[in-house]
Amino acid sequence: MKIAVIDDYQDLFRQCTCYARLAGHEVIVFHDTEKHPLKLATRLQDAEVVVLTQQRSAFPRTVIERLPKLRLIAQTGRNTQHVDVAACSERGILVSAAGAGASPATAEFTWGLILSAVRHLPYEVEQLKRGAWQSTVGTGLYGKTLGIYSYGRIGNSVAAIGKAFGMNILCWGREGSQSRARAAGYEVAAGRAEFFERADILSLHLALNDETRGIVSGSDLARMKPSALLVNTSRAPLIEAGALAEALQRGRPGYAAVDVYEDEPVTGASDPLLKLPNALCTPHLGYVERSMLEALYAIAVDGILGFASGAPVNLLNPEVRAKD
Repeated sequence: MKIAVIDDYQDLFRQCTCYARLAGHEVIVFHDTEKHPLKLATRLQDAEVVVLTQQRSAFPRTVIERLPKLRLIAQTGRNTQHVDVAACSERGILVSAAGAGASPATAEFTWGLILSAVRHLPYEVEQLKRGAWQSTVGTGLYGKTLGIYSYGRIGNSVAAIGKAFGMNILCWGREGSQSRARAAGYEVAAGRAEFFERADILSLHLALNDETRGIVSGSDLARMKPSALLVNTSRAPLIEAGALAEALQRGRPGYAAVDVYEDEPVTGASDPLLKLPNALCTPHLGYVERSMLEALYAIAVDGILGFASGAPVNLLNPEVRAKD
């Protein structure tokens, strides 16, 4: 089979153990993202199988309808909101997707961002290289309030580390999130306004869907302290479009540390957040950890080999196979 792997920025797939399992198949790996649907379809026109690396590229109907040879999409991870599964089913294309279990990677990275921001680490590293010594004064975490928006798996890990640092944990979210936070012994804000007003560091840990898109508004951000830090390692569209850059320019919150953007990948330093001195920006590295990605690629290969043997696994649209 002809297999195309897209958006493998670091050329990791061919370094993974699972790559050898595809011996005998023709595999081509693309390291950049092609955002234009028609150009993406041209790139993949001969592929029978496409491996999607996370949600780095949208896979809409306009692409799917132009891939007559495509028979299987193997998604790394269980999130498929970027794929038009209905269009795949209509054209008899199977979609295989499954997660790789819990990973601490994003929670670890969240704390990397927080510590880098409050202690000005990127700036101080560059200043030291330029010959300067101690250019800034950092902010300690002990006794500060850490706001966790959505107490789920990642929020739980981030909160536990904050507690170990002697921080006061304040949570907010839907009813289930609040119940889990209370059961863990953490305080839940009396209301949404109080949550944004009290947090010294506020970290977002919500899944992006129709209900959560734009859930953090400009008015929410305006309630934050001028000294507060907003952290987003989840998804940029959780925040109302353009609201964070505007809020940072107004000084509430005073700082942000972000790993996600409204239009990814960001090339040419095109996102407005990169131009702000009070924003620490990284290129969506939260989940980019070797063991995590290797596990996800291995599951995708399981899906490919299962399909090749006539026993596909992890199908989102098994009804397509039933029609064969």
